[in-house]
Amino acid sequence: MSVTTLSTPPADTPKKWLGGVKGKLPALSRFKIGPPGYLIIVFVLVAIVGSLVSPHFLTVRNLENIAVAASVVAVLGVAQFIVIVTRGIDLSVGSVAALATVIAAVLLQQGHGFFIAIIVTITACALAGLINGILVVYARIAPFVATLAMMSIARGVAFLVQVGTLIVISDRTFLNIFGGSTGAIPNVVIIALAVTLVAAFVMRYTSVGRRLYALGGNPEAARLSGLPVKRDQVMAYTTSGALAGLAGLMLAGRLSQGSSLVGQGYELDSIAAAVVGGTSLFGGTGDPISTVLGALIIGMIGNIMNLAGIQSEPQMVILGIVILVAVFLTSGGGVQRIRAALSKLRPKRNEVSDSTPGSTSEDVPISRRPDLAEGVDSPGPNRQSTNTEGNP
Repeated sequence: MSVTTLSTPPADTPKKWLGGVKGKLPALSRFKIGPPGYLIIVFVLVAIVGSLVSPHFLTVRNLENIAVAASVVAVLGVAQFIVIVTRGIDLSVGSVAALATVIAAVLLQQGHGFFIAIIVTITACALAGLINGILVVYARIAPFVATLAMMSIARGVAFLVQVGTLIVISDRTFLNIFGGSTGAIPNVVIIALAVTLVAAFVMRYTSVGRRLYALGGNPEAARLSGLPVKRDQVMAYTTSGALAGLAGLMLAGRLSQGSSLVGQGYELDSIAAAVVGGTSLFGGTGDPISTVLGALIIGMIGNIMNLAGIQSEPQMVILGIVILVAVFLTSGGGVQRIRAALSKLRPKRNEVSDSTPGSTSEDVPISRRPDLAEGVDSPGPNRQSTNTEGNP
């Protein structure tokens, strides 16, 4: 009767069962986490911290509040992503959203139907985006300057249209579309999810999305390849304006009013959502789903600080630090830099063996001593041959 030990593998076991010569599992050594993986890790860590900070964080009502609040930022983040991926930026999305609330409220107050109000509002906001694209592409104005000017213009037009007082929206159909729920899911969350999925499909599976990535990756190569670079840039800004108008309609439905004061700071939130989601400000990288996940992370952090009773001033400091860390991990190549630094600090095996005190050539295995190998004479200068004949 023979006893087989479990610690000794069979003789015919392949080396990969042992992880190779170094004893490492090849599946683990080849496993790498990309930027989306780090983003998911950050999302899970933030959720764990929230559950530890307050018992109310994981309640259905609180999670619904987070989703509703993040839905507007998610739509604006997708709009910002479409522009950033082409090496641009759109600082006017918050003001254009405020203009959308005012236009929709005025049209509904004048007795126009909800459908007319939606179409006219989105068209007007798309026109603002078209102007941004023309200024950037044909007038050759820097995107930062052109969209900064549009931010001021759109906010000013919103003040002029509003004429100093808030415009209350009483159209029930409009409020049900942008402020109601379908079952247990708020409609604004459904709208944000639909926008995200459509944008992800377009960017991944259509020629338009591939052209936008090519444009952001190398504009000159895209131009020399015959791609419609100028048309695609203008289209990106126009789409951003239209999505900002949709976000404004969502705000109007939630607030039941049109106001020129809403949307302040949303342009920075949308940029933060995009870069936290791994979108590079140099263009050519990122995806809409990661951008929306970045918007959710920002919304969760703000909600956690509110539940913890933190004042608004420290909230800005904490949020800024978290955004920097997230961007460093996702789009800044931070993990790769840390690994490179650690690999430089790690001594090589040969250097360690050579620098060990007390080590001699006798400690070297025979297989590594060429002078002791069969049929090989040592070329060393200190080795003397035996003279049996007495000759000098």
